[in-house]
Amino acid sequence: MSQALEGPAIDVLIPAIEKDLATLPHVVDAVRKHVRHPIRSIMIVAPRKPRIRDFCRRKGCTFVDENTVLPITKKDIHYRSRTWERSGWLFQQLLKLGGDKLCTADYFLVIDADTVLIAPHRFRLSGKTVFYCRNWSQPEYFVTYRKLMGKKAVRPSSFVTHYMLFERSRLARMKREIEARHGTSWYSSILRSINRSRQFGFSEFETYGNYLYAKDPGGMILKKARNKSLSMSGSQISGTVIAKYARTCRSLSFHKRKGYSRKSK
Repeated sequence: MSQALEGPAIDVLIPAIEKDLATLPHVVDAVRKHVRHPIRSIMIVAPRKPRIRDFCRRKGCTFVDENTVLPITKKDIHYRSRTWERSGWLFQQLLKLGGDKLCTADYFLVIDADTVLIAPHRFRLSGKTVFYCRNWSQPEYFVTYRKLMGKKAVRPSSFVTHYMLFERSRLARMKREIEARHGTSWYSSILRSINRSRQFGFSEFETYGNYLYAKDPGGMILKKARNKSLSMSGSQISGTVIAKYARTCRSLSFHKRKGYSRKSK
């Protein structure tokens, strides 16, 4: 018997590119099955490609051209070395942080296009937001956080678990504080604060989670993420695979890390 839908209605925002089309149907279906909130709309923020727009029509999702979200596009971000390319990775994080302008619900769920929920999730309980956490992170995320926010991250644990509920008003407030401190747009402030010689220079989830925790730790409920990363492709996702992990995990991620490597010419 499925759990009843409760709490505030939310929007869902999923940044995606064409390579995500193998996992994206599973991501969307799982959100509709396991998120225990009424969902207003599921927005796919992506390049204007026929296959992605066709997917949105078939799955009843709202297509948002990624180049209309911010005053900058992926072409304006140069975050790479001779061996790795992270410009798109960073751009999709900025797109998520632009969600307060895209969504109309007071809360919106961001989920990565390669992460599939396999257990029920409720993100607001007793007036508090539920955050799913893990116990390790990239040290550079906190170096950038300190540059950006002017203070050390409290770091109760890591908020990098591939999905997070954002509160539009608090996200907007965080961005205004960043702009006031740096005297420029929030996205330019982030780009300037990153050490571009380091491959993991910024985390939207780590930044927002630690910002809220510093302001109001009592307003958050921290739960273990229990996320499992699998190396198989999206086409191999099946009921058998999900059933195998459903007893011990809340979500599965199907990462394609090779996409961050630059091919030698």
